[in-house]
Amino acid sequence: MEDSTALCAVRHPDGSVSLYVDEAYAVERGADPAKLVRIDIPRDLYANGTVQQIREYVATYLESQTEGSA
Repeated sequence: MEDSTALCAVRHPDGSVSLYVDEAYAVERGADPAKLVRIDIPRDLYANGTVQQIREYVATYLESQTEGSA
């Protein structure tokens, strides 16, 4: 059993985050594939966390990636 579950995410200019179960679903819902980021969500958070907690985890992850490249 894996320790994480991957989700695809897009961070919008206003700071909000959209989550998608996979790239195909994201594209189907109108997301730009070039802006999608695949993020591993810890299994416990994925199984027991709220959607808001997962969004916050993803937003923090994306923010840390942006700061690391600056």
